[in-house]
Amino acid sequence: MYRSMEECLIDLEKHGHLIRIREEVDPHLEMASIHLRMYEAGGPALLFERVKGSKFRAVSNLFGTMERSKFIFRNTWDVTQRIIALRNNPLTALKHPLQSVGTGLAALTALPMKGMSSRPVAAQEIAISDLPLIKHWPMDGGAFVTLPQVYTEDPEKPGIMNSNLGMYRVQLSGNSYEQDREVGVHYQIHRGIGIHQTKATKRGEPLKVSIFVGGPPSHTLAAVMPLPEGLSELTVAGMLGGRRFRYSYEDGFCISHDADFVITGEIYPEDTKPEGPFGDHLGYYSLVHPFPVMKVRKVYAREHAIWPFTVVGRPPQEDTAFGELIHELTGDAIKQEIPGVKEVHAVDAAGVHPLLFAIGSERYTPYQQVKQPAELLTLANRILGTGQLSLAKYLFITAEDRQPLDTHEIEQFLMYILERMDLKRDIHFQTNTTIDTLDYSGTGLNTGSKVVFAAYGDAKRELCREVPELLKNIRGLDNPRLVFPGVVAVEAGKFESYEQAAGQMREISDAILEQGTLASCPMLVVCDDSSFLSESLSNFLWVTFTRSNPSHDIHGVNSYVEHKHWSCDNVIIDARSKPHQAPPLLHDPAVEKRVDELFARNGSLSSIRL
Repeated sequence: MYRSMEECLIDLEKHGHLIRIREEVDPHLEMASIHLRMYEAGGPALLFERVKGSKFRAVSNLFGTMERSKFIFRNTWDVTQRIIALRNNPLTALKHPLQSVGTGLAALTALPMKGMSSRPVAAQEIAISDLPLIKHWPMDGGAFVTLPQVYTEDPEKPGIMNSNLGMYRVQLSGNSYEQDREVGVHYQIHRGIGIHQTKATKRGEPLKVSIFVGGPPSHTLAAVMPLPEGLSELTVAGMLGGRRFRYSYEDGFCISHDADFVITGEIYPEDTKPEGPFGDHLGYYSLVHPFPVMKVRKVYAREHAIWPFTVVGRPPQEDTAFGELIHELTGDAIKQEIPGVKEVHAVDAAGVHPLLFAIGSERYTPYQQVKQPAELLTLANRILGTGQLSLAKYLFITAEDRQPLDTHEIEQFLMYILERMDLKRDIHFQTNTTIDTLDYSGTGLNTGSKVVFAAYGDAKRELCREVPELLKNIRGLDNPRLVFPGVVAVEAGKFESYEQAAGQMREISDAILEQGTLASCPMLVVCDDSSFLSESLSNFLWVTFTRSNPSHDIHGVNSYVEHKHWSCDNVIIDARSKPHQAPPLLHDPAVEKRVDELFARNGSLSSIRL
């Protein structure tokens, strides 16, 4: 049970989970570069003792491995898991009362505690410019907070139990923000803060916002928890931390006593400024768009405060561990929310939101001999209408029949569906709808399309295990490469426009039909570099599903529309880079060279093998 971030770091260091960097490090790209290398190496947490331009220390890679994350919460993990399970299914407590006794005692730590006299975070009042202003990627618009706990309350029902604690990135400098007086708050659709701002705007009043940074690690994790409705993030912060969330109010703003830093301010109705660019978790930059600007009131810091941060980029990154922690902690919540669904996997390597795998049930017509998706389609609509799952573009869904399935066995799961899918019946589109704010494959900010690939029943085809000879002789297709059985990547020149691409795909389809059929290859992926895409499963997932918009980029061999339903003989996904899409994240070579010195002989990180 940690009372502060520093207590946690002392414990981590004692057990070999933390390294101190004693050299002065520049927050402009260098700190991020060090973090990225350390995460990739599976290394320890990093305590930066001398941050150039700031008197405050900084820590990163805190949640970089599941081992370290579980170590941090080793005394509270199991009971928190049980309490969340009870919230999802309270009948468990009635069926197994003796097993639930401990949860009642632990739940006492879930209740926030107001009005204590000791407020360590208020030890000093500082300015935004005093903070470690960390810039992560070369094209970033400025310095950002990447592990904030953004706190707001429902304007119609104020109070801490009607609050939202979310992790929305905060831009501290750059663009047209007035230094020390304004910060940008970037939040995506389907977020609790949006509901609160909508209510405040209707009332004609500003939304009060408190941004907590640091404090016990449980507070940070609570900010990213997708909790059942009615369960406050602050209760999870208390349960996971083994210590009640301590707070009070000043000038109407909630103050977390145990945070390392608190930034208070107000968001006024319709007050926006350009925010970004920012290197994000899809592996590209999210570009400049208008987002709410927060007028800063006060900034507090505790004595010897420590600034936690992470770096997001092409997955896997530290936020991958967040996803694993959340999945393990919430357990079977999706089963309770959508009866009939057995498993949903948001695929990290594809940027999380673009791609979902799901296992459902197929119970509608057990008396019929012919097996085909029916209940699965109902479940698919439920999944794509549920919270942040609704941001997905691609959903592959099936049901277990004669063999168990695991959505985390990605290649086998996709092969199972591709073997069984009826390409004339089992592909279902949703157009002109919402997708992830950070996904630039669509037709505009937050807008794009979705597709469901459903499959059930006996195998309909045997998948090719080498590139079919037919594909080696198609004019306009170059360098065909097998990705895995049933999927082949090809190159077809540079994407110029959707009209040009549609013509290209028709020519490819006609050329294939002239030479025969491709029954064993249900999916072709057109890309800029088929050698890169086929090099690893991770590359396939990242390129294919982050660079395509289903309605615009899915084509087919012998495709046609009948009664508004689209069908084909073979799916073609155009995953080439498009002119409107955001650029991928690339390192600055000069910065990388400077960082090499820390990992060289006599540097603080020389013991780490990269």
